[in-house]
Amino acid sequence: MKNHGSSAFYQLDKTDRAILGYLQANGRLSNADLARKINLSPSPCLERVKKLEGKGFIQGYMAILDPTLLESQLLIFVEINLKRTAGDAFKVFRQRILDIPEVLDCHLVSGNFDYLIKARVRDMQEYRSLLGEKILPIPGVEGSRTYVVMEEVKESLRLRIPQ
Repeated sequence: MKNHGSSAFYQLDKTDRAILGYLQANGRLSNADLARKINLSPSPCLERVKKLEGKGFIQGYMAILDPTLLESQLLIFVEINLKRTAGDAFKVFRQRILDIPEVLDCHLVSGNFDYLIKARVRDMQEYRSLLGEKILPIPGVEGSRTYVVMEEVKESLRLRIPQ
């Protein structure tokens, strides 16, 4: 994510919040359709979108893909413990985990373990390969605990837009 220090001082108004809401729900919405929905003409609407992009409120646009159709139906969460005495363990782990395409999210967390990984793989065999050949061999990794998702109840990238 980009750091946009100036966005902290930018006050979103009702129109900005509406733009963010509509684009978050449908990033393919044309500028003309968006302008119509927020009751602005297309030119000022586009200026607003560009300003929201420039300030970092909108960081990009993407397609949401079906993991089953792409043979990535198994969703797993992995807790990772690092050796506290291994000098650059955190730095090395961060660098290496970025290069593993099956890893969707990775967060440094507080609590009983160091990192929480969210990953998608085809099946248990691919999971074992991911863990045994790509994650556990990272220098400084001491151990892991895995949770296999039985049912995805809710998954969303949509953020709450403050009023």
